[in-house]
Amino acid sequence: MRAAVPLFVQNGYRGAPLAAVADADAAQLTQPGLLHHFPSKEHLLMAVLEERDSESRAAMREALQEGGDAALHALEDLVERNAGTPELVQLFTVLVGEAVAADHPAHAFFVDRYDHIRDRITAAIRHGQETGTFRTDTDPETVATLVIAMMDGLQIQWLLHRELDMNRTFRQFVTILRHHLTTHDQPS
Repeated sequence: MRAAVPLFVQNGYRGAPLAAVADADAAQLTQPGLLHHFPSKEHLLMAVLEERDSESRAAMREALQEGGDAALHALEDLVERNAGTPELVQLFTVLVGEAVAADHPAHAFFVDRYDHIRDRITAAIRHGQETGTFRTDTDPETVATLVIAMMDGLQIQWLLHRELDMNRTFRQFVTILRHHLTTHDQPS
């Protein structure tokens, strides 16, 4: 899997030949040897995506279940962790871009991933509303969609302009969002 990541980052899934993955220094396998571990290039892709997401999911699970402000802090922490792994951020961005095509092998993975993340953030915002931490006149699903859009859009800008302080920018966004969610003056 370590051999596949840089090739997927540079060439995308479709542009990274399985033979190149097998031949990479990190793998040092023959193509049949690689196919022994991963029956197809699609299996390798899915293993890479699952590995990439497993650490983030574990870190977010508890905070999102707690909901409210803890969820916002956890999202800030996730952005900070992502800033420390630019190759994985680029991998994600390249693959999600390719996977918008319905025939891409990771299309269903990303559809499910975004549905799951949106549902978890929505539930965290809703929990904050139910406990009185967040105001109730804001639609939690809309907030979740905006948070995801901000995170992904910010990552793209950061990949293109590394001088952008992704952590500071996302924390400022969360400050604005927190103010909106906790200011109990109803809009007129």
